[in-house]
Amino acid sequence: MRDRPWSAIRIRPAAGRPCRGWLTADGQTVPVALGRGGIRANKREGDGGTPKGTFRPRQLWWRADRHPRPRTFLPVRAIGPEDAWCEDPNSRHYNQAVRLDRDRGGDRLKRDDQLYDFIVEIDHNSSPRIAGRGSAVFLHLARENFSPTAGCVSMTKAAMLRLLQRLGPETKIVIG
Repeated sequence: MRDRPWSAIRIRPAAGRPCRGWLTADGQTVPVALGRGGIRANKREGDGGTPKGTFRPRQLWWRADRHPRPRTFLPVRAIGPEDAWCEDPNSRHYNQAVRLDRDRGGDRLKRDDQLYDFIVEIDHNSSPRIAGRGSAVFLHLARENFSPTAGCVSMTKAAMLRLLQRLGPETKIVIG
């Protein structure tokens, strides 16, 4: 059935290459880049690890100024110039979307490169949010050389667009 979201996708490390991995869904496998710290069961802020566990996608953020709205079962939100993500464990907004202003910093979602043209927000460290347990863990686009991420899972644009077509809020994202 191509008109329903997948029940699960699996992300596992590549043999002998902890910063590279494979995403498998519905019998198809694509290469991904993982965090510079590999997959970690005890994820901490700044460790470069991709968290091990089972997560769910929350929504898709996308650059509407660069790409048409992709097909997906997820809620979709266009990235604006002030959209950012709070990575400060001391902030009450830790691991949440924020609006940049004079008093608030964060990881800007509208970037000059293409890495955040499509961002799948996942529910890692979200309910409850625990300071220092990691923030801004997304599925997003990879660098050309598939270099490691800061803890996210990244892939090619073609792989992302195929994934989005079958990703829904109830899809399990199994990492590890």
